[in-house]
Amino acid sequence: MSKQAEYRFSELDLDAFATFTGRVAIVAGLDGGLGKDGRRISRLTKGALKRLVESERFEKAAEGDVISMGYPAGMEAEAVDVVKLTRTAKPDMARKAGVALAKVKGKAALTLSLGNMPRSSDIILGLALRMYEFTPHKTADTTNEGAVLVICPKPAELEAACATPLAIARGVHFSRDLVNEPANVLTTTEFANRLEALSSVGLKVKVLEEDELAKLGMHSLLSVGFGSASPSKVVVMEWLGGEKGAAPVALVGKGVVFDTGGISLKPAAGMEDMTMDMGGAGTVAGTMQSLAERKAKANVIGIVGLVENMPSERATRPGDVVKSMKGDTIEVINTDAEGRLVLCDIMWYIQETYKPAAMVDLATLTGAVVIALGHENTGVFANDDGFCNSFLKAAAAEGEGAWRLPLGKGYDEQLKSRIADVKNVGGRPAGSCTAAAFLHRFVQEGTPWIHLDIAGTASLKAESPYAPVGATGWGVMALNRMIADNYETVEAEA
Repeated sequence: MSKQAEYRFSELDLDAFATFTGRVAIVAGLDGGLGKDGRRISRLTKGALKRLVESERFEKAAEGDVISMGYPAGMEAEAVDVVKLTRTAKPDMARKAGVALAKVKGKAALTLSLGNMPRSSDIILGLALRMYEFTPHKTADTTNEGAVLVICPKPAELEAACATPLAIARGVHFSRDLVNEPANVLTTTEFANRLEALSSVGLKVKVLEEDELAKLGMHSLLSVGFGSASPSKVVVMEWLGGEKGAAPVALVGKGVVFDTGGISLKPAAGMEDMTMDMGGAGTVAGTMQSLAERKAKANVIGIVGLVENMPSERATRPGDVVKSMKGDTIEVINTDAEGRLVLCDIMWYIQETYKPAAMVDLATLTGAVVIALGHENTGVFANDDGFCNSFLKAAAAEGEGAWRLPLGKGYDEQLKSRIADVKNVGGRPAGSCTAAAFLHRFVQEGTPWIHLDIAGTASLKAESPYAPVGATGWGVMALNRMIADNYETVEAEA
């Protein structure tokens, strides 16, 4: 697992600037205006900082950029980093500044002097989100773990204000860790073990094994793992921080720890990326951790189906018919369309067991959504406009791209089977829409539902606004905000 930096908060001590080691960061206005901290550093450096903020280099820098001054005379620090940011900066710009700081920080300790910046917690959130490296399998010490000391006039207040952002950042990091982990390490058993460990932050976690899943009738989910030596599992995580007895929000995640395509074998090129096919489960896990750590005043149930899709003499074949927990029979046309076979059973289970007020499923479900939306937006499908709009609003506020795509009877028609109730694929046209239409069959009447196809956003070959190359943790922030804005109560029993 990646190591997290330690954050400490302290009052401004101008005399200490000469002795801080590592990197020292301050904020300067767009016009180069300096606060008490900057003016003290400028005196220590015999006016070098003042010359920097009055220079053409600073003037040409964009808002949110960081301009560094290496090995400043008169200070023990290895660098002074100047953040160009106005006091009226919006949250996304403040986070951008935090990201820029994280990129220059490296392994050094960081002293971050924020003065009275109104968006200080957003700067720290951006810093925390981007200050991430996945290095457990590298023999060299490359961890980006230098401590962060935050200096401000009211450290206790800022520390309290940062508690929720830092909890969310830790949830994002947990999601990234899971998605980045190779499949020989993150087996279904290891995944379940890591989720069971979340009981330490207050979640109630239970693991359903294969014999229990068979008794429940989850034969669709079980069929995906027939070809693997790894046992299929379902993990349920409960956070009941809201009103006692209130219907929970359900979060449902696809957790295919590795996807070969099964008998419908994928091409070899790029198959190594299929370690990320449990991205939906990773987002659900990270969200549940964040909710528990920030003591969210809401009732939320997370459920993930953990399977491995492998070819063997026991594997499900194209043309086989399997029966879902709901009772619908499914003709398996393509064993590489396995995620929906996992989701349909756990969606039905969570509705039957918890009667949720609303349900969101997340899955790296289709390559078609990448063709449609690229890597900028997650595909969003929903049966309820109000619920959908609440999520889209939350995603926009958090800078997590999301775009609504349609459902409709025409897509249902593509899934008609000659020998069973439904096929698991509907052909090449509108592949993301037919996948969503398949899942829609397993949404009970009256349950507001959103399906998020995160195949294009869960893991990237280039860095994203808040993450380096690899897993992004997409959705943890948006789901936290949607729950906070729409489902948290003012007074709640813990």
